[in-house]
Amino acid sequence: MLERLFKLKENGTNAKIEIIAGLTTFMTMAYIIALNPNLLTNFDAGSALWNGVFMATCLASFTGMVCMAFLANKPFCMAPGMGLNSFFAVVVGNVVTLTGMSYLASFQTALIIILIEGIVFIVLSIFNVREKIVESIPLGIRLGISPAIGLMLMNIGLGSNVGIYAEGNGFTTPFYVMRDFFGALTPSVLQGNMGDAGYATMVLTVVTMFVGLFAIVAMAKKGVKGAVLFGMLIASVVYWIGSFVLLGTNPFASLASASFVPPVADMMETTFFKFNFAGLAEIGWFTVITLIITFCVIDMFDTIGTLVGTASRAGMVDENGNMPHMKEALLSDAIGTVFGSCTGTSTVTTFVESAAGVEAGGRTGLTALVCGLMFLACMFIAPVAAIIPAAATSAALIYVGVLMLQGLQKVDFNDMDQMVPVSLMLIGMPVSGSIGHAIGIGLISYTIMKVFGGKAKEVSVLTYIISALFLVKFFLAV
Repeated sequence: MLERLFKLKENGTNAKIEIIAGLTTFMTMAYIIALNPNLLTNFDAGSALWNGVFMATCLASFTGMVCMAFLANKPFCMAPGMGLNSFFAVVVGNVVTLTGMSYLASFQTALIIILIEGIVFIVLSIFNVREKIVESIPLGIRLGISPAIGLMLMNIGLGSNVGIYAEGNGFTTPFYVMRDFFGALTPSVLQGNMGDAGYATMVLTVVTMFVGLFAIVAMAKKGVKGAVLFGMLIASVVYWIGSFVLLGTNPFASLASASFVPPVADMMETTFFKFNFAGLAEIGWFTVITLIITFCVIDMFDTIGTLVGTASRAGMVDENGNMPHMKEALLSDAIGTVFGSCTGTSTVTTFVESAAGVEAGGRTGLTALVCGLMFLACMFIAPVAAIIPAAATSAALIYVGVLMLQGLQKVDFNDMDQMVPVSLMLIGMPVSGSIGHAIGIGLISYTIMKVFGGKAKEVSVLTYIISALFLVKFFLAV
């Protein structure tokens, strides 16, 4: 049955590989299950709204991945997008300030913007508009997306993925591995800033991260299937043992008081089809339209960039850099967004962490289905997923990021029209944290260089339009 549904042999894979790939991707992106409700509710853990967003995160992610599995048969996994959820939280906060409505009422108003965005994307996907936009991206830029995402993954793994709150600054702002550990003047200076307990945690984190990374590399070189997953498990064990022995803490303590009952009632009360249409009039229609366009532009190019970059790494694109069934993949993303707005979360988008599952051998929708089922199960087992240390997921992100840099071999660095846009994307993605914005910078630079190089006719009309839209977004949008 699985062979008939997902064409496993045709794609050079089998059920075991796909299941391992799905679990690998899940472990690298499971952080979103708790982080998304934290961001959307201002870290109001335990509240009815937090519980509602938690449920919506699991359900919307599962729905999007089921669509990806059966409509597109691709191994790409999705959840409420980072960056987009932060922007959503800012919008909700601004609505509170602008209108005086409660945070919940403002939240329910902002969900309508996500609903409209999703419906727009469904229409654009059905009529192949989004697919045409993908095809309009110049080949050189498309080739550069995958390695740029690789640098972004490495930046996440070594930078923002692991934040250690220590007594040295009153547990208010986190210390990070790359900036604070490797960036410290001397170990003693960092220890003085963090305090003894915080510094010990930092050292354990760094050791865990690199044990996991080199375990993955060693197993991958020997051809071990599921090397990424097994490396993450090894790293987790190292961290758990270190927590007991070095830190004197129990990494499983949270399981004792954890609730395994899904908070369905809270979701029904706060977010499930709770659209506050009256609130739109208080915001103003011009602002509403501007927000819808902004969400659309960011989401469209984040998704396009992730799909193209990850598919390129997996060899799923043709000689022109086009991925078969792109329409269905984009439609799955749109359906996930609509369902997410109805259940209570921000824009659902394809996750860059899908690259971890692809590297583990995932080639079909079975990978996405396994990951989706894990998200669904997390309504019951979220406390179990929460004990996987962030340092273990960082090891996987760094490894996959390094591999994605291999895509630079395909870029013609003797051609300035390719080199400059790709170089800007390489720095733009990790620094801005936005795949879409980096692609926009690449497109603008490509278009300008072609025009001033006397090759304006080589630029497609759609590329001109997209570049102009990004210029408006960067410099004129309010």
